[in-house]
Amino acid sequence: MKLLGTFALLSSLLTTALAVSFIVPGAVWTDTSGAKIQAHGGHVIKVGSTFYWLGHSTTAGVRPNIYTSTDLMNWSHFGIASNAVSAMYRPKFVSSGGKWYIWGQINREVVTLVAPGSTPLSTAYTVTGSPQLIPPSARSFSDMGVFVDDNGSNYLLTSADSNNLQVNNINAGNPITVGSRVADIGASIEGPGMFKSNGGVYYLVVSQKTGYRADPNKVYWATSLTGSWQGGTDIAPDSVNTYNSQNSAELVIKGSSATAYIFLGDAWDANGTDASNYEWLPITVSDSAHTLTLQNLAMWTVNPNTGVVTSNGFANSTFHAADAIVGGSAVVTKRAVHNINSSSNVTFTNIVGRGEKQWISFEYTVSNVTAGEAHVSVNGGAPVKLSELNSRAGHYSTVPVALMLEKGTNTLTFGTSSTDGEDFAAHLESIRVFDKY
Repeated sequence: MKLLGTFALLSSLLTTALAVSFIVPGAVWTDTSGAKIQAHGGHVIKVGSTFYWLGHSTTAGVRPNIYTSTDLMNWSHFGIASNAVSAMYRPKFVSSGGKWYIWGQINREVVTLVAPGSTPLSTAYTVTGSPQLIPPSARSFSDMGVFVDDNGSNYLLTSADSNNLQVNNINAGNPITVGSRVADIGASIEGPGMFKSNGGVYYLVVSQKTGYRADPNKVYWATSLTGSWQGGTDIAPDSVNTYNSQNSAELVIKGSSATAYIFLGDAWDANGTDASNYEWLPITVSDSAHTLTLQNLAMWTVNPNTGVVTSNGFANSTFHAADAIVGGSAVVTKRAVHNINSSSNVTFTNIVGRGEKQWISFEYTVSNVTAGEAHVSVNGGAPVKLSELNSRAGHYSTVPVALMLEKGTNTLTFGTSSTDGEDFAAHLESIRVFDKY
């Protein structure tokens, strides 16, 4: 499904520089300047009270891009970390010997960048050392990740061309280098990320090798990095293909009240471009069962100090579809409206806005997600496909999108369009208008 249309059309609905109040998986995320965040195949670390998000930007020549935040919701764009490289996929931060490095994959080899100072924030990372293949047999690889153990030791995770995912030491030095192999997982997998639970269990999250097409991501576990590694269980129901995303990394926040484990995924478009979005979700960890389970939340927050995840109780106003103006052949049943096809729509005329961007959640289902699109028009403007605002549109019954509302009363019209002449209809329960963005 197409994720983004023209940026000009989106700009009529989206405004800039508002504080973000929620993490909304699948939605178009913007930085504090209002530009779409481009940090794909990324990695998030926390140093002091600041989070650093590193990922690649395809429109910037697949170069490493850095953002900073103190709350995981409001991200400031720091800049491209280095113009000395291009086509560097899935970059990751590594800290060693008082220096900060970026490791990324170029031509299926590890290329190392080093920052000029003692902070990860720099737009002057330079190449150091030579491109590296993976020991013990000089393997090239596709995807990569990094893991830092409790004692500060760094490890590289790679999906080697032998089709086995393996774990290698990262040797300290200047520059740092790929060291000996610690573990060979023995499965044809990629998209690796790893963390260690409070119970001392190592968890490896991976995807299957399907390119940019989402698949059921898997979980392996061990009580030692050297193994034995067991598992291959699903992190989400098999049918949802990891909520249409691929694992990039995991983030652990050890707060004063709880430990939050967070899945950092990419909701790729068909070609892995900057049109892709992000699917970040909390993880439920069961050390007794050795399982990880993604919490399928449409909107959520995490307190970076306490580690507490919140997913309900957000202030909003609910408008039932049956109370709106129903046009065409759509049918009202109790509080919902059924059979909203290309010749019918539902119009809400009493939406009070704050004169700024707000989250509006559409509670709806469709007859066939591949046969058409739902769209929304604000105050008589051009309709915009919900999938251009949130890549979860059509796949799940709760779809929050960011819309620019005028101060005072607004009109929102929900409609659909079919593709290839196929029969397509939506069933709309309600919309929820949140009081802030």
